[in-house]
Amino acid sequence: MQARNVETVIVGSGAAGLNAADLLWKKGVRDVVLVTEGIKAGTSRNTGSDKQTYYKLSLSGCDSDSIMEMAQDLYKGKCVDGDVALCEAALSVPSFTRLASLGVPFPHDRYGQYIGYRTDHDPKRRATSAGPYTSRYMTEALEKAVLDDGPEIIDGYQLIKIIASDNEVRGVLFISRRTNELLLIRCRSLILATGGPAGIYSMSVYPESQFGATGLAFEAGVMGKNLTEWQYGLASCHPRWNVSGSYMQVIPRFVSVDSDGTEYDFLSSYPLPREEMLSRVFLKGYQWPFDARKIDGGSSLIDVLCYLELEKGRRVYLDFMHNPDNTEIPFADLQKEAREYLEAAGALGRTPIERLHQLNEPAYQFYLDKKVDLEHERLEISLSAQHNNGGLAIDLWWQSNVSGIFPVGECAASHGVYRPGGSALNAGQVGSSRAVEYIAAKRTGGWDSSCSMDEEILWAENIINNSSSGTIDAEEAYSNLRKRMSLYASCIRDISLLKKALAATEMDYEALKDVRVSSPGRIWLLFEYRNALIESRVYLSAMIDYALRKGGSRGSAIYSDEKGSVQPEALDERFRFSLENEDSPDIQEIKLDGNSVSITYRQPRPIPQDDGFFENVWARYRKDGCVY
Repeated sequence: MQARNVETVIVGSGAAGLNAADLLWKKGVRDVVLVTEGIKAGTSRNTGSDKQTYYKLSLSGCDSDSIMEMAQDLYKGKCVDGDVALCEAALSVPSFTRLASLGVPFPHDRYGQYIGYRTDHDPKRRATSAGPYTSRYMTEALEKAVLDDGPEIIDGYQLIKIIASDNEVRGVLFISRRTNELLLIRCRSLILATGGPAGIYSMSVYPESQFGATGLAFEAGVMGKNLTEWQYGLASCHPRWNVSGSYMQVIPRFVSVDSDGTEYDFLSSYPLPREEMLSRVFLKGYQWPFDARKIDGGSSLIDVLCYLELEKGRRVYLDFMHNPDNTEIPFADLQKEAREYLEAAGALGRTPIERLHQLNEPAYQFYLDKKVDLEHERLEISLSAQHNNGGLAIDLWWQSNVSGIFPVGECAASHGVYRPGGSALNAGQVGSSRAVEYIAAKRTGGWDSSCSMDEEILWAENIINNSSSGTIDAEEAYSNLRKRMSLYASCIRDISLLKKALAATEMDYEALKDVRVSSPGRIWLLFEYRNALIESRVYLSAMIDYALRKGGSRGSAIYSDEKGSVQPEALDERFRFSLENEDSPDIQEIKLDGNSVSITYRQPRPIPQDDGFFENVWARYRKDGCVY
């Protein structure tokens, strides 16, 4: 086993983690190390969408905008703390221009204006994009900056334990994915850039290389916030990719297939005029995230109908070779938005694949590069987890309730129920820069690194030594957990099924001592499965408590309710639900304490209102520590 002392440890090599490493080095902090499971793994580098978006203050034309306006729009997303929203708005431009200066190819005109467009939940034109691989470009540019600077990177090590005592981080324990060797690092500050809890869902847009470590933070005493709030949407299974934008706007055929090969044109069997259903498919391109408010009269009806097919045990596909019902699209009868868009784009081809070539050739080429030819084969899809809007609770410096632990990127709960598309990329850059600023100013020099961690080392060694002696296969157990979460704790949530899932998860956790791995090279899977069990337990507890106390469907989740219906009568009884009271934007916070969880609710912190007088701000800035 290796052991060392490092003042600041960064875990994770996505855009947020790499940004933190580069900025710390540029601020003169040298006692820092970045540890990652795989430098080329993770969500930032391996996911995208039709037009992956970065959300920031408007930077072109005569559109009026301000930091306070953007903060208010983020705050309106419900369950968002105002100080965090103000930070994300204020630092959106510096974070964006830094990325542009590092070489991320955000488009601008000949005068230097970064032209924007409107994204979901965006009243302005704040969105921009470098294409479907925006976050990959960000990660590659930031990695180059880190390699040019010189912070140490330790690759191939998985986080298995966060060690804290007296509400203060003390160290972190890792296992090598190659050799099973343990690595203990005592530290004063921990920047946790491990992404969302991707490992708890089987139907997922997260890449296979993404797992998360939120459960380990819960175990160390870090509080969870808004854990009930996710984004779910339709995505292809192989490869994992959002089927948003052009993939829906060309109006493909949806088809499901049962175990004996029988096909169902299931959208056509729903009692809705054909031209209206086709228009809703088109709108799914704009309205990709599942939204409880957009079922009755909106495009999220498509998600529900797909879910029902999956629940029946059928597989669902997009067919770009044929029109819905195998008949021509009545373009003139579509809703105005769909008709005018397709006409303006010249995308009026006979089949969906013809329209895709006309509308967005790179969208076709993307799947072709992944060995999927949409001209000749169907694309299997599922209703998938895409992003956790909640996560670990943070203050305005992205520090958690455990001193010295700074969650950044998706694992930080900076979002609420609704968020503008692309705000996650901005949040990761802003959050990591805020954490760095605080650490550089307040958490360098003079720390006690003598804390004993023998107990944690012995715990890990016992798991490694007993990894082949159990009776339960880790791969099978982990797979069952993920399937259970996708069926019962995704966008359709029935309280009785959530309780059954929680009971099963608690039984699985009690049986951990009996879990084994198939080969010594996969011992890391035991620790990953354990982390996923902790995550599932806390997330399920949050969902159940919300259903009991609040009950209203909101965001990307429907909670079954017998109070009445805002749904078309043809849908299953479970989809008779009431939307949550819009005047009740309570933040839910949850804390794991041994074998119990405690859950509280509070109102969001308001947006700070400062006097903005330059001389006063300057005086506070000059006074050492006053800003912090």
